[in-house]
Amino acid sequence: MPKTRKTWRQKLEEKHPEHGKVVDVPPKMQSRFGTGKMLIPKPLDIDALIKKIPKGRLVTVAQIRDKLAKAAHAHCSCPMTTGIFLRIVAEVAEEDLSNGKREVTPYWRVIKADGSLNEKFPGGAQIQAARLKEEGHIIEPCRGKKPPRVKNFEKSL
Repeated sequence: MPKTRKTWRQKLEEKHPEHGKVVDVPPKMQSRFGTGKMLIPKPLDIDALIKKIPKGRLVTVAQIRDKLAKAAHAHCSCPMTTGIFLRIVAEVAEEDLSNGKREVTPYWRVIKADGSLNEKFPGGAQIQAARLKEEGHIIEPCRGKKPPRVKNFEKSL
């Protein structure tokens, strides 16, 4: 019998024993993060943080990771799981919009540290750019292979 694929919402709400744990920074990551404790975040915690970002404001992925780590009394938050869960949050929002829901998690307000848009979000940087423009942000076009970015993004963080 073929396995049915989970919805993005099921992935967001799935309980996993490792999510929410604080662990030692793995040896392979110590050159980047040092020694200490690292949070393996929960997808729902990332969703809850993003829901708090008001219209017209932005947050970087690094800021999300820092806030999650501080709340868990850890030195850092795992960049890989945070990125994966951020994508899940974005996919759930799009899934909800396509099902007629009006209020969704504003994932498009999350940008990279240099102000660039996330091409891994649903619809790529183009959809994120369109949503940010609707909220009054100015988007600078791509340069070479670099994705578009929010002009003067620092003022909106």
